[in-house]
Amino acid sequence: MWIEMTLTAVLVACIPLSIVWVSGDVNKYRKLVFVTLFLTFDLIMFGAFTRLTDSGLGCPDWPGCYGAANPLISHAAITAAQIAMPEGPVTHFKAWVEMIHRYLAASVGILIFAQMVIAWIKRKQFAGAPGYATALLFFVCLQGAFGAWTVTLKLQPVIVTTHLLLGMGLLAMLAWLAARIQASPSAHVTIRVQHDALQLKWWARLAWLILLIQIALGGWVSTNYAVLACTDYPLCQGVLVPNMDFEHGFSLWRELGKTANGEYLSFAALTAIHWVHRNFAWVVMFSSGYVAFRARAMQGVSKIAKAILIVLLIQFCTGLANILFSWPLVIAVMHNGGAALLLGLLTVLNYRVQIPIDQRRK
Repeated sequence: MWIEMTLTAVLVACIPLSIVWVSGDVNKYRKLVFVTLFLTFDLIMFGAFTRLTDSGLGCPDWPGCYGAANPLISHAAITAAQIAMPEGPVTHFKAWVEMIHRYLAASVGILIFAQMVIAWIKRKQFAGAPGYATALLFFVCLQGAFGAWTVTLKLQPVIVTTHLLLGMGLLAMLAWLAARIQASPSAHVTIRVQHDALQLKWWARLAWLILLIQIALGGWVSTNYAVLACTDYPLCQGVLVPNMDFEHGFSLWRELGKTANGEYLSFAALTAIHWVHRNFAWVVMFSSGYVAFRARAMQGVSKIAKAILIVLLIQFCTGLANILFSWPLVIAVMHNGGAALLLGLLTVLNYRVQIPIDQRRK
């Protein structure tokens, strides 16, 4: 099984590697980084689709599916599980979704391994790149470990949320690397630009951190299936502050749908999870919006800033639509993708804001 799965993952990874190889880009390493960044974003989107379609246990073992390399081989076992529980966690559709997600994740890992190999071979050309590429490989391996624990620990919320955060962190690291490779510092940076960068630097970092906290809260909502705890807006259950159970809602070490004591999680706990996420969204709107608004006319970051403002608006609309239209799958996946895109854009903005500050120190 391991040999078959490894060969399949390598074959999947050969597709983007071939695209990089035949491309007209002289800098193949840069092309590989951008392709890996794009596929990591796709992986996050598909991971959201996997979670939102309840396909996380489509194959209840790991790394294979009922001990096989793909659901086709384990057809009989999946069929038996589906007949026993037609609406249960194991169906042919869910099994394929889960295994495609695993193979896509493995292919991203192979691409990052290729980055590391190239960075070490050309370490004189890419100063500092080998260490960063090695850190990326370690990070993606850690992400894979949490992916395995997601299955073996039966979708324990803290594990699933950490898996999501690690995926977002990997995306941010790749976005930072892409920004570093793409950057071509201007020979002339005005005093005004340097001053604006200094003024914006810590606000941009704070906005990035606030967004990461909101992503964690959003992951906690999704993994606890608390999206429909409030079906109205701006009120929740017809009031501004509904009945909530923060103690059990934000207890980390527990099974899915249960408290730390093994009792079923109350609706008040789900309400607390949802209510915190929806209200903290305003902190994200104001912090990221403030940074983007101030950076919109700044040299080198104006396009990124405008893109952040647009994505913020889309995020607000998709978040609201999830509540009012009872969590439609397409919009829910878009909301996850919007969060990933916003994190990537803020990462690039932070990198570019630092450029004039570094030039001032030279």
